[in-house]
Amino acid sequence: MGEEEKLQIIHSEREEAKLQNIHSEDEEVQESEHNNGICSSICAPVNWFKMLAMELHWNFVFSVVIVYGVSQGLGGAFSKISTEYYMKDVQKVQPSESQVYSGITSIPWMVKPLWGLLTDAVPILGYRRRPYFLFAGSLGVVSMLFLSLHKNLHIVLALLSLTAGSAAVAIADVTVDACVAQNSGSHPSLAADMQSLCALSSSIGALVGFSLSGILVHLLGPMGVYGLLSIPAGLVILVGVLLKESPTHNFAYQQVNQNLADAAKAMWNTLKCPEVWRPCLYMYLSFAVSVDIQEGMFYWATDAKGGPHFSKEYIGYISAVASIGSLLGAILYQYGLKDHSFRDLLFWTQLLFGLSGMLDLVLVLRLNLKIGIPDYFFMVMDASVTQLVGRLKWMPLLVLSSKLCPPGIEGTFFALLMSIDNTGLLTSTWFGGLLLHVFKITRTKFHNLWLAILIRNILRITPLFILFLIPRSDPNSSILPDEMSDSKETTGTSATQNENIELVALVHNMDTR
Repeated sequence: MGEEEKLQIIHSEREEAKLQNIHSEDEEVQESEHNNGICSSICAPVNWFKMLAMELHWNFVFSVVIVYGVSQGLGGAFSKISTEYYMKDVQKVQPSESQVYSGITSIPWMVKPLWGLLTDAVPILGYRRRPYFLFAGSLGVVSMLFLSLHKNLHIVLALLSLTAGSAAVAIADVTVDACVAQNSGSHPSLAADMQSLCALSSSIGALVGFSLSGILVHLLGPMGVYGLLSIPAGLVILVGVLLKESPTHNFAYQQVNQNLADAAKAMWNTLKCPEVWRPCLYMYLSFAVSVDIQEGMFYWATDAKGGPHFSKEYIGYISAVASIGSLLGAILYQYGLKDHSFRDLLFWTQLLFGLSGMLDLVLVLRLNLKIGIPDYFFMVMDASVTQLVGRLKWMPLLVLSSKLCPPGIEGTFFALLMSIDNTGLLTSTWFGGLLLHVFKITRTKFHNLWLAILIRNILRITPLFILFLIPRSDPNSSILPDEMSDSKETTGTSATQNENIELVALVHNMDTR
């Protein structure tokens, strides 16, 4: 072999080595980018929480997680499944009756402005917030323990206890809603983020709650689960104990009536504004006409003859997977839809809400079995899609509500808007009970359930014809008139809305860590 050939071989080997080094470097870069992408995906939610804690203070984030995540999310999931089986197996009522009773227990949510006015205008022993937290938690503990310890309870006493438990959650919810509305006014660019925090906390809590609810109802029974529900209520008491609040000295209680009258006048003047009453009318009608026949579907799903006869565990698992759909809806809104205009987003979500109801029709007519899809899988898909679309429909309405609150009465007015929504839901629930009664859908007869579902689906798309009531503006712009947004009129509640209320740290100097 000549010298030239040797040099060529050495040169080619060096070139191959260089190429291998380049390829290895490229692979290292790609692997590093992949790892960075995974880390950024994991760290993004953490950084988002840190950003909210820095901008809005950690105590706000903490209070939202406790009230929305533990009390409403986890506790609400336990309460929903246990109450359905309590009415069906313990009280043995018809689905139409259970539907009406469900509406009765939701009445405390309709009078949320009353709780807001009381916490704002009527201090107890000099404190405006702490006593109401303590009262709400205590009421929840007593009502749940009463249900769990008394067998063969009369339906009237059972309804009173369930309503009291619902009132406890509603009262605790008012303070957090006030904080959300107030921070939406002072941090308008974070209004959607705050609603996403509430929705994510509620969805994650519901996911955990529904995952355990079916098993717990099977092991402990509905009454045993009611006993466990005293724990979330006890955490509300803990929030009241940890609340750091400056007392009000020399409060003139004789001015309470005047303060309430001033607040009511301010709310009425705001409601007369077309930019406010038009969206309020839409919110009520969109919920009212979307008839709720959930109890009829539940009785059918657990029936041994007419339905698929799902067990308690399956009902819990189905609801748990469905809550993932709600969580995905909140995430989808946060990262892809929050900047879209209210009217455009509500058009598509309301349309999808009506179409998603057709999945119930397919399930009840057993068409899924004809195409080879098992009941359990189809029920999970049905519940997940319904929850996802429902969350997408709810999120822009929450953001819109926070934008309609004038300065000075943010908390009370936001509670009023939520009570309008809850009145619409109550109307939907009772109308659904009437629909089940008219079509003679009972504990064992479900022949006309498909017809009730079809009517419900048609009614769900009727709000599309009143979308003109919703403004075309996007969530980042102001909706109220300039003179109302800039108004600093002092009412009996305005002085309390800006109080510096902090939760005492569980660990000393937590903020410095």
